Amino acid sequence: MKKTVITLNLLLAFTFLGQAQNKTTTQTSKPNVILILVDDMGYSDLGNYGSEISTPNLDRLAKEGLRLREFYNNSICAPTRASLLTGQYQHKAGVGYFDVNLGLPAYQGYLNKESLTLGEVFRSGGYSTLLSGKWHVGSEDQAQWPNQRGFDKFYGILKGASNYFDTKPLPFGKTGYPVTLLKNNEKQNPKDDSYYFTDEIGKNAVEFLDEQNKENKPFFLYLAFTAPHWPLQAKPEDIAKYKGKFDKGWDVLRENRIQKLKESGIILPNQTISKRDAEVPEWDKLTYDEKQFWKTKMEVYAAMVDNMDQNVGKVLKKLKDLKKDQNTIIVFISDNGAQGGFNTYNPLKRGLVKNDGPIGTSGSFDYQEQNWASLSNTPYRQYKNDMHEGGFSSPFIAWFPSKIKGGRIEKGTGHIIDLAPTFYELAGIEYPKEYNGVKTNPLAGKSLLPVLFENASEVNRGEPIFWERAGNRAVRDGKWKIVSIYPKYKWELYDLEKDRGETQDIADANPDIVNKLSAAYNVWADKTGVVEFSKISPGNENIPGAVSKN
Repeated sequence: MKKTVITLNLLLAFTFLGQAQNKTTTQTSKPNVILILVDDMGYSDLGNYGSEISTPNLDRLAKEGLRLREFYNNSICAPTRASLLTGQYQHKAGVGYFDVNLGLPAYQGYLNKESLTLGEVFRSGGYSTLLSGKWHVGSEDQAQWPNQRGFDKFYGILKGASNYFDTKPLPFGKTGYPVTLLKNNEKQNPKDDSYYFTDEIGKNAVEFLDEQNKENKPFFLYLAFTAPHWPLQAKPEDIAKYKGKFDKGWDVLRENRIQKLKESGIILPNQTISKRDAEVPEWDKLTYDEKQFWKTKMEVYAAMVDNMDQNVGKVLKKLKDLKKDQNTIIVFISDNGAQGGFNTYNPLKRGLVKNDGPIGTSGSFDYQEQNWASLSNTPYRQYKNDMHEGGFSSPFIAWFPSKIKGGRIEKGTGHIIDLAPTFYELAGIEYPKEYNGVKTNPLAGKSLLPVLFENASEVNRGEPIFWERAGNRAVRDGKWKIVSIYPKYKWELYDLEKDRGETQDIADANPDIVNKLSAAYNVWADKTGVVEFSKISPGNENIPGAVSKN
């Protein structure tokens, strides 16, 4: 009954959901939708989530919109995108491990036809569908590319990483990591150092919006930045803004972020904070040269986040210029936590590969490393590819002028599988049971509309959320979370209502809860196509960031 009341309220509140209107009126009054995804950015790296980094455009969206304390991704790039684009758990969509084919349906490495993309469903509902940025859910066959999977316009890379100043193969692995830059199926070959990729993603998004304005349709724009994913490369003028900003080091800055998060209400008074990572050296014990090296890395990382925010600002300006800002919902998230692990080079010459230039330039292939990632993932534990809270907790901002009440912070406990049903309900689009003669997988998530518009604190899910990736497993059910990190098969248990910092494993004291949730996991894994990782474990020598240190 409660769901019926909420739905009726939404129908009354948003007349654009009425499907009895004539076609022209429906097309022009349905909401536009922009989904912004950033890459490898930690939970607290935005200004409005406690950071020192300047993100005024996203800060504005947060101030005028809604933030969630609890929103989850899949802990790593390709599986997150598979779930985000389809509303399915990633195994059901065919990307259970990464964008590599391991010979099983759940691990084929590209989206299957039973799992419809946001592009396909929005287009079936009368929307223009636009994508600028990173794809990473199928590249080997053109049938897997964005234009063939529902997007009218596409600019960006097909795989998981690229240089920011050129399209040369990344010097990673035995043979190098190829970079394919496309615009609507046509390969692009820009001159070296003639552009900065984050700017190009923003520029193409703005151009797509200008072109789409000639159509009598609403639009869906998927703005998928690669920033601040490895390699650390940024424009000199952006780096210059952060000279001296990180001189205090990760220990002091982590405490500063924690205080800001508490003051904003994102961290509640009764919540624990994760323990300081013992593998991260104390800043004050570093030598002068080591401090200079490490400061430079975070200055470049901050510049990459800053530049991403600048390009969000360009899109916002275009929306306003086109007079479409008042009828557009924007959602912002990150695909996983910041990447942990350490490199193997000496402290002053580290890098995923040898650098051919200073950190930040087109010859730099360095990354944040665990020292700074521990700051980025404040206040939570662990890193990308891990299913403790730091590995898969995302900032979440939703903005819709006059529709979403400004300044709200809610619990949420949302997951990326929830975005597809949220968008489809908002747009009044019925998810097809069959598409091009193929029976579709039903949506796995729950609509977030009660949280966005009805002031509900969290999703009334009625069932757990599940994860598996590279043998790492987790289940979230209400306040309870069990987690197991490969190759261990022992479940840990945390009461996230009190201990989101995951400081006390209470599994031994609560065997009934562990048994209940692990049994639910086994049922889910069986029906979703999950295979024990030891039986399919691939080599990772040519997958940037595919497996990080736990």
